[in-house]
Amino acid sequence: MQKNIFIILVTLLFINCKQMTVAQSQVESVNDSALEKTKVSEVADIINFLASDELGGRDTGSEGLEKAAQFIENEFKKYGVVPYFDTYRDDFDVKGVKTYNVVGYLKGTDEKLAKETIILGAHFDHIGTAKEVNGDTIANGANDNAAGSCAVISLAKQFAQLKNNKRSILFVLFGAEEVGLQGSIHLAEVLKKKNINLYTMVNFEMIGVPLNDKPYKAYITGYNMSNMAKKMNEYSGQELIGYLPKAEEFQLFRRSDNYPFFQQFNVPCQTISTFDFTNYEYYHHVDDEASEMNFEFMATFINECVPVITKIANTTDKEIKLTK
Repeated sequence: MQKNIFIILVTLLFINCKQMTVAQSQVESVNDSALEKTKVSEVADIINFLASDELGGRDTGSEGLEKAAQFIENEFKKYGVVPYFDTYRDDFDVKGVKTYNVVGYLKGTDEKLAKETIILGAHFDHIGTAKEVNGDTIANGANDNAAGSCAVISLAKQFAQLKNNKRSILFVLFGAEEVGLQGSIHLAEVLKKKNINLYTMVNFEMIGVPLNDKPYKAYITGYNMSNMAKKMNEYSGQELIGYLPKAEEFQLFRRSDNYPFFQQFNVPCQTISTFDFTNYEYYHHVDDEASEMNFEFMATFINECVPVITKIANTTDKEIKLTK
């Protein structure tokens, strides 16, 4: 009798271990496939549209910005990323001009952690026109910031298909950044009034070309204000994020859409960028074109961010913390 019970227990243990191994391999397979989901061709398609002459530089209140918003909304719909508000639009006015943020939402899968929110953001507006060069006046804004917008759109697709984010995620494309961070100021105030439990905000700004002679792939603003860079490197298993002295010198932490969320919520809210003041000369210039972007680098970098965001969305505790 005891021998039979032992055999049964061993058999059950073997079955359970095998099931766990299969389940684990399935998860690893899903995660591995996710790292390949953002293709170079997909990055090229998004940038080529958002930075096209057809959109006229995506100025606040323009027809081009409206076309960009419709494009983003259609992408979210295809992926199953739902509107956070009644629609994808978060409307506001800038000096009498009506404009908007585009906000998509994936609810967390964990009953408790879903009450905590992560924001992945980038501004999708630009300045419209700039100084004429060879008859061209359209400031296409490929690096600034169709590139960052592409990262948010691509990450929305991956996480919508994975469906493994325990925390809730907002995918936000901000309007009116170029006229004083007006979109992020507005949304931060709205979300503060809604009393959301914001864990962290990761903003993407100008990631279209690789850094010059750096051991890391991108830098983070406000590097010493939190352990975000350290945790991102830990989560990615490589030196993905580093410190750029010029980011501190030029106070970039205060100059992008992360800052209003830091002001409202006092949690880690920081911007990731690869513009290091030496690797791209077309800031607010008509030659900030899609043809200047390194699509291969962008696709690789976006995919390398997936395990980082996955970890941020799934840790039991809020591991990313302010340090000062």
